Amino acid sequence: MNLAERFSLDGQAAIVTGASSGLGRIMALSLSKAGCQLIVTARRAADLDETVDMIVEHGGDAVAVPADLRTRSHGEVLVERASKKFGRLDGVVLNAGMSTAAPAEEEDLEAFAEVMEVNVTAQVALASAAAKAMIPAGGGWMIAMSSILGVRAGTGAGVAAYTASKGAVEQLVRELGRQWAPKGIRVNGLAPGYFPTAMNAPITNDPDRRASIMGRIPLGRVGEPEDLETVTVFLASDAARYLVGTMIPVDGGMTCS
Repeated sequence: MNLAERFSLDGQAAIVTGASSGLGRIMALSLSKAGCQLIVTARRAADLDETVDMIVEHGGDAVAVPADLRTRSHGEVLVERASKKFGRLDGVVLNAGMSTAAPAEEEDLEAFAEVMEVNVTAQVALASAAAKAMIPAGGGWMIAMSSILGVRAGTGAGVAAYTASKGAVEQLVRELGRQWAPKGIRVNGLAPGYFPTAMNAPITNDPDRRASIMGRIPLGRVGEPEDLETVTVFLASDAARYLVGTMIPVDGGMTCS
């Protein structure tokens, strides 16, 4: 197998959560361009259809399956849809997420619990459902999404729930990687810095906060889609076959500054 072939995802099939916009959409497009067939999922059906249209426009194959991963059975439904549609399931991108913002002393514990439910528990439920299908088939790969705030404190009003959830995701990557690598599943994660997404809009659109952030990024800019595309395909491909339980920061150097 030559080098180009090791990065190819031709013939593979995967599930991408949180694919209706932002980083999830970028990752879905990148996997599709590398040859991967996709089940794309999120709660917003209309936005999911836009993602599918973009994938098809590039010659890819994708099916939109709206789902709320807080409903535990939805993970099993997504795995079943992939198996029926494509006859296989090679990978999962665990990207669905949400955040809240409040000073810790005023934290709404119900909102805190919801963030943990969406960002951690629901991701574990889907990962477990996928593993049950992948293990008998010989394995596969998973990419979990953390954040720079999985290893650093936040800014602004306060994001205790989000930082706690992303710290949990990073530890899950290590633990799931340890458990499932002997069974053929490679679990790794990405920790993006600041990208111009809807979730980050209050930060990246505020001139003062944007300037403050730029001062903390050695490369001096926020992330661009291409910065996430290549590393996503890498982790899903045979080129990363010896990586397990690894978190890759995609942050312009913030974690080393």
